[in-house]
Amino acid sequence: MANHKSAQKRDRQSKVRRMRNRINKTRLKNAVNRVDAAIAAGSGEQAREALQKAVAVIHKTASKGTIHKKTASRKVSRLTRRVNRMQ
Repeated sequence: MANHKSAQKRDRQSKVRRMRNRINKTRLKNAVNRVDAAIAAGSGEQAREALQKAVAVIHKTASKGTIHKKTASRKVSRLTRRVNRMQ
């Protein structure tokens, strides 16, 4: 454990940020998994709906700084390509 007052505050802040990032990443992974499941099921309409929701979650996660903007763009691009290829 940190001894200095500023180091203790840093420790508290990093724990809060870690939990926030973890929640956002879990939400992102679940959204992507829903798209994957719809693609595996072969349901085009369901895949498009899941993709639309996943894109929103991915961009929101990037805007909060949990993932980089270019990582978000790459994920959206790859998901979109997979849904489009399915049809």
